[in-house]
Amino acid sequence: MSPDRTGRGSSSSSSSLKRLVCKSFVRAWGRRRPNLRRAVLLICTASAIYGIVIASQVLRGSTHPGKALRKAQQKVLTDASVRLAGTALEGNTFYMENAQPQGGSTSSSPVTLQPNVVYITLKTKRSKPANIRGTVRPKKRRKYGARRPGVVQDTESKKDTLWSKVPNSQHKSQAQSWIRGIDGHRGGRGTHQSNIRIYSDSAPPWFTKEDISAMRFLSDSRIGHIKQNLLLFESDQTPLMKMPVPPVGSGDCQGQCGVIKRPLDMSEVFAFHLDRVLGLNRTLPSVSRSLEFVQDGQPCPVILWDPSLLPTDNKTQSSIKLKWGTYQEMLRHKCWLNGKAPKADLGCTEIHHQEWCKMALFDFLLQVYTRLDRHCCGFKPRKEDSCAQEGLYLKCKNPESIDLTHIIQRRQEPRRLVFIDNKGFFDRSEDNLDFKLLDGIKEFPETAVSVLKSHRLREKLLQSFFLDKVYWESQGGRQGIEKLIDVIERRAQILVTYINAHGIKVIPMND
Repeated sequence: MSPDRTGRGSSSSSSSLKRLVCKSFVRAWGRRRPNLRRAVLLICTASAIYGIVIASQVLRGSTHPGKALRKAQQKVLTDASVRLAGTALEGNTFYMENAQPQGGSTSSSPVTLQPNVVYITLKTKRSKPANIRGTVRPKKRRKYGARRPGVVQDTESKKDTLWSKVPNSQHKSQAQSWIRGIDGHRGGRGTHQSNIRIYSDSAPPWFTKEDISAMRFLSDSRIGHIKQNLLLFESDQTPLMKMPVPPVGSGDCQGQCGVIKRPLDMSEVFAFHLDRVLGLNRTLPSVSRSLEFVQDGQPCPVILWDPSLLPTDNKTQSSIKLKWGTYQEMLRHKCWLNGKAPKADLGCTEIHHQEWCKMALFDFLLQVYTRLDRHCCGFKPRKEDSCAQEGLYLKCKNPESIDLTHIIQRRQEPRRLVFIDNKGFFDRSEDNLDFKLLDGIKEFPETAVSVLKSHRLREKLLQSFFLDKVYWESQGGRQGIEKLIDVIERRAQILVTYINAHGIKVIPMND
């Protein structure tokens, strides 16, 4: 049998080893060397013990071959399970298992493991900014070839044309003629694509159709001529918007026009988008545009000319003269609130009480001090500020007699204000904010405050600014615009803290 043959082979090998060892021992012993004899004796003893151990293991394995095989298989399976459990990776999730066999089973079937699984989700680092609504171009866009003489081509597809869904055929023809007039003028970019980017089905909901139409006109329309006295350009195309007819003899704008301002006044564009996002709707449409004749083509703000604004006083640049003391009295009386006509002796104007609340919130976020605090009485001005250069801050000792400036109304809506000259200051430190702008204000609009508290102000502003391609690029893209939004977000937190600390009411303010 196999066990006998294995035993005999091992016994013969062991006996031959013993003979060799004994012969070496006899020879060494005969030479009478005590150190060598001791060493040989130790080697002989160790060899004999080693041979006995090997022979016993071979005899045991030949007698029970299945038991040793099962133990080896079980050990390999356990090691492999533990090793694979710590390194399993699927997507961005690690699966960590602590595998232990149950009860030391010695059956011939594989051992079933009961792992203890721990899930660790890893947040991958974004290699590019998250997609915001309207920032991803469609994969398939219609390409337009070169313009042939005598052949009329549409400059935009129906999906991107604002007037593609207008049912009136007359408006469509006017829109197409206006779009064709964009191409090839000196003041624009000479491209078919509009600088107002709307890649989704519709613009952000805080913009009306009139806003988008005005933005496209200011950004892309051909410049007919410029009136140097106001830096006002006028398009020679048929106006698409239903604008009120300017008064006879004004001579400022006949049709649809835009006012060009300095590149330093780029905060006007930021103010327009912030106004729409907050739901105030009190600023005039404004875009950024590159013009070759304005400081070497630097981007500058272009604002829609509104002929319905009431004429202003040359000193205060307001349609109504109002001093700080009278303004505070009007806030206490809450003129025209809840539709109640104020008494004649209260000194109220036609402006609704809630308009001042909206202006105060808007001016505080942008730190526009020229309307309510022209003399810089509520903060420490810099040397380059106009109030410091003209010495106006010296009159703060008598604030009741200080005039308010840039208080503008419309002819058709004397109850409402129009925010103009919205020059904001983003470099004003938080310990030098002008809280005088909030004096006397006891209510704020619910819609605007809810946006400030919703933690979505950044997202909405990014969506809004992306529409204006020139402004987006002039501010350094998303990275540059996010720095400006950081300032506004921090001021929004301060304003919310101020509202809670002073018990100011947040109420609906509908038009």
